[in-house]
Amino acid sequence: MSDSSAKPVLLGIVGGAHGLKGECRVSSFTADPCDLGAYGPLFDAAGNRYTVRSARPQKNVVVVRFAEVRDRDHAERLNGRELFVARDALPEEDDAGDFYVADLVGLAVVTLEGEAVGEVVAAHDFGAGDVLEIRPERGPTVMIPFSEAAVPEVDLEAGRIKVEPVAAGLASTERGEEDEPEPAA
Repeated sequence: MSDSSAKPVLLGIVGGAHGLKGECRVSSFTADPCDLGAYGPLFDAAGNRYTVRSARPQKNVVVVRFAEVRDRDHAERLNGRELFVARDALPEEDDAGDFYVADLVGLAVVTLEGEAVGEVVAAHDFGAGDVLEIRPERGPTVMIPFSEAAVPEVDLEAGRIKVEPVAAGLASTERGEEDEPEPAA
């Protein structure tokens, strides 16, 4: 990959073949799903190039015809393939507070009180909103919703995000048995 793709941005994931002529069903992460090819050719982790010839919406995916994919067999082999674009191919953010979710990968994660939680290792979109994958200092990775309630502060300059542990699902609001109020008589 070239220097311009050193920090690529995931724009979509191929979900399989559509029809007999090599079209693919793609989950698009662009604001307008049909804009998948608006930023130039896409590439996969192996560096293979994919040029979008056409894209049309269908239910919750986009049906895409790639110039490089000629038949259904080739389209089927792309199932699960992540499609990226070089970061510098995307438009600059309009506002100083704007950012791409992909920019969060690598940031430190701390609570509102400043207690270290871990590091953002991935950003996912499973269809119901963005989810951040956090690698804590110990134990397996955890997923938290990327919502204003769970992540009230993003500070790219400081290299960290602040999370509200209860809203992020990292802490419980349940009270221990010793804290249970006495039942009313």
